[in-house]
Formats: sequence, C-alpha cells, structure tokens
Amino acid sequence: MKNLKMKAARASKDLSQEDLAQLVGVSRQTISAIEKGNYNPSVNLCIGICQALDKTLDDLFWPEN
Repeated sequence: MKNLKMKAARASKDLSQEDLAQLVGVSRQTISAIEKGNYNPSVNLCIGICQALDKTLDDLFWPEN
C-alpha cells in the first residue's frame, strides 16, 4: 500500500526524498520504496522518519479506519 501520508508530510516540510533520506540515514531509494509501498521499514526507521517530519507513528504508518 502506498504511503501517501508520508509523502504529503515530506512535501509539506519542503523536503526531497534525498533530504529525508539524509536526515534518517538511509538511501533515497529506500524512502522512495517506502512511499511506493514496496518496502516495510523497521520500527526504528519509522520512528526516525516521524521525528524528521514532526509526526507520530499513527500519523504516518497506521491505516485510517
């Protein structure tokens, strides 16, 4: 499943995939794969992404009911 919430949060902070990747210590390809739904990140990576984007795990990684 695509992670459009993460992509929107990244865009709202005016960050490129490369910018976010550098902030959390992964490759741009990893960020792209997460946003496309082709990669399930570890909990630690999810937390790092949330911290970089000022969001919670619920905001970015939990499906809406």
